[in-house]
This record gives sequence, C-alpha cells and structure tokens, in this order.
Amino acid sequence: MSNFGNKRLEAVLAIATYSIGSGTASAAPAPGGEIPRQLILTASDILMYVSIWKIYFHEDLSAQGLVEILVQLGLVTVSATGTAYIVSKTSTAILKEITNWTGPLGWGVTAAIAGSLSGLFGVVWAFYCDRLASEGKPQPIS
Repeated sequence: MSNFGNKRLEAVLAIATYSIGSGTASAAPAPGGEIPRQLILTASDILMYVSIWKIYFHEDLSAQGLVEILVQLGLVTVSATGTAYIVSKTSTAILKEITNWTGPLGWGVTAAIAGSLSGLFGVVWAFYCDRLASEGKPQPIS
C-alpha cells in the first residue's frame, strides 16, 4: 500500500474512532446536561482534526493554526459555517433532551446523528489534508 494509502487508512480509522466515540457519548441519557456534553464533543472534534493533521504531516497543529486553517477551508467562518457548526451542536443537544424521554430508541437516533456529524466534519478535514499533502504544500503553522 502506498504512503498515501496508509495515511488515508489511518485517517479513516481516526474518523471512525472519534465518530463512534461521539455517538456513544451522546447515547447515554443526561437530563439537563447536554450543553456541557456538546462542549466536550466539540473538544473531541478538535482532537480529531489535530490527529488527522498529524497523520498527514507528522507535526502537531497549534490551536491558532487549526482555527486559521479551518477559516481558510471554510469549515469555520464567523458568520456562516461557524454558525452552522454551533447550530448543529445545539440542535443535537436539543434533540438529545427530547429523546431522553423516548428511551433507548431515541438514544440510538441521537447517537447516529451525533456520530454522523462528527464523521462528516472529519471527512471534509481529511480531504483537505490529503489534498495539501498530495500537492506537497503543508500549511504553515503559527
């Protein structure tokens, strides 16, 4: 398997791991405790981005460097996508509060949604890192 093939496989495994973790963490009921949980899940997403970056470039990504790259990529902007990310996390928290009352079926739905959102953001980030690495242009880190 080529070097890029190995990196892609590692990135897929990292995304799957973080997505399953997000889904699992979202599944358990915690009435009234969803906003703090969503903050933890957001921190997990950031760790996923840093892990994928390290897979491709073998260097740590600073928080400032991550924010700058996410802004350039369009995953995080002050008005558009950043708001969408926050709305997705808030929506998941609200949905989770509602499904706490529906039992295990609702918990499973919430877990699937939370895991899918984390996975989607991870896939976009991995595609970006893969493109940078294949062009031989690693992003400068601040």
